[in-house]
Amino acid sequence: MNMESDFHMAKGEGETSYVNNSRIQQKALLETEVVLEKAVREVLCMDLHQPAMTAVDLGCSSGQNTLFFVSKVIKVAGHDSDEKSRCNPVELQFFLNDLPGNNFNHVFRSLERFKESITARHKGNTLLPPFYIAGLPGSYYTRLFPRQSCHLFHSSFCLHWRSRVPAGLEEGGREYLNEGNIYIANTTPAGVAELYRRQFQNDMLLFLKLRYEELVFGGQMVLTFLGRKYEDIYNDGHLNHPWGLLARSLQSLVEEGLVNKEKLDSFNLPIYTPSINEVKAVIGQSELFNVSHITLFDSNWDPHDDSQGDDAHNTIQSAINIAKSLRAVFGPLLASHFGESLLNEIFKKCAYYVTEHLAERGEGKYLLICLSLKRT
Repeated sequence: MNMESDFHMAKGEGETSYVNNSRIQQKALLETEVVLEKAVREVLCMDLHQPAMTAVDLGCSSGQNTLFFVSKVIKVAGHDSDEKSRCNPVELQFFLNDLPGNNFNHVFRSLERFKESITARHKGNTLLPPFYIAGLPGSYYTRLFPRQSCHLFHSSFCLHWRSRVPAGLEEGGREYLNEGNIYIANTTPAGVAELYRRQFQNDMLLFLKLRYEELVFGGQMVLTFLGRKYEDIYNDGHLNHPWGLLARSLQSLVEEGLVNKEKLDSFNLPIYTPSINEVKAVIGQSELFNVSHITLFDSNWDPHDDSQGDDAHNTIQSAINIAKSLRAVFGPLLASHFGESLLNEIFKKCAYYVTEHLAERGEGKYLLICLSLKRT
């Protein structure tokens, strides 16, 4: 699996595209906007020592959520401007970052509409600071900026993705260690779970070191990503995510002879959902950042279910919604490994197994960690 080329959200603007199936990610942005606003205000209160404030969205993707971060920073910067800064308002430089396979064309096409919309919203109310937006393809597990050139990093629904499938789980060359699974499941050997944990530790430590180099003194990061409640990852099982049900869909296709068993055994998701304590441990090991805020919150699997309870009111429709949201994220990776022609069958099966799960257990919950860090 080549993350640079194979990993991206489902492109286009059709029924199964990420553009039309990213409401879960939108809800996470809304849930954490207060934390983001606080970080922006604190950065604006700093002596920037530069003519512009540089803010970066890591893993921006494409669609209606992409410019949420930009809009929020502009709003806070305009609202918080005093009379002195109105004479010489802070300029804002935004970089939208994602892997080269991201649909940047969709992002760029939406910029003109965004500028017109935000100008209309600020007219006569608050100061609209000068702002400039650029795209930046590249992995956030590499250096992206010159030393001490950025003031604020933001990333939402991204950092659970690893830089690669953990070493030892790659295709071919050895026996497949995580047979029948695509992530950590109840039948996953402890050694495989440890490989995932080490990959998370290495990736997170690298990420922190890279961003430390790029941030100015006192610069901040607001990061939101999938996590888990318990220290024992087996304790969460498939209740923390529907990927176990996606694995069952693939297992079913193996039983029907539509997918080769070795093809399934050789596929592992490059993901890890850490506990809060695991995250704190890596931050402490780095000795580079102070934790300003860290919390765990949940969000329904069904992106269109905004209820607070555990009941799934329409299991069939909820399952369809969940399967679509999964396809928008995992579809391209599955297509590159199993073939584009199998996607419809994979997610038809997925909707079936999700329906069963919802009927038996009620609405599933994603768990997310919201983390705010300040460079020491």
